[in-house]
Amino acid sequence: MVLVRETVPDDWQALRDIRLEALRDAPAAFGSTYAEEVQRSDDHWHNRTARGGTFLAFIPGPSASAPAGLIGGYQEDPVTVELVSMYVRPRARGHGVGEALVAAVIDWARKRDATAVRLWVTETNPHARALYERLGFTLTGERQPVPSDPGLSEVAMSRTLP
Repeated sequence: MVLVRETVPDDWQALRDIRLEALRDAPAAFGSTYAEEVQRSDDHWHNRTARGGTFLAFIPGPSASAPAGLIGGYQEDPVTVELVSMYVRPRARGHGVGEALVAAVIDWARKRDATAVRLWVTETNPHARALYERLGFTLTGERQPVPSDPGLSEVAMSRTLP
């Protein structure tokens, strides 16, 4: 069982720690870099937890106090939510964390009357792309360089919300 909840201000250190781990573990998967984000102030992390749309996943057990995964969503326009910054710690992969995180953003989007959720995924990340396809996302045909590494490309995917 995976518990996913939206962050609150007291989560700022846990969010910072998992985000920095994600940037070290999978630097090509994100639009920013570890070098950029490790310099951010505590206020930045406090604000990021308080603004809404950021979720942490937890797996019950001995390491339940540390998040197993992270995801974000933001309202791109009145009908579209952008899914961003998904990361699942290696020890938690294969346990439904990714599915639970994506479901949290989809639910969050529905509460905002969005009709679609969009995302960008690095072409060199077949596991993430397969997860998104299993969850109903399809390629849009759009492609762009990864902001943190323009030598790599990412593709857009979208899912319509009923």
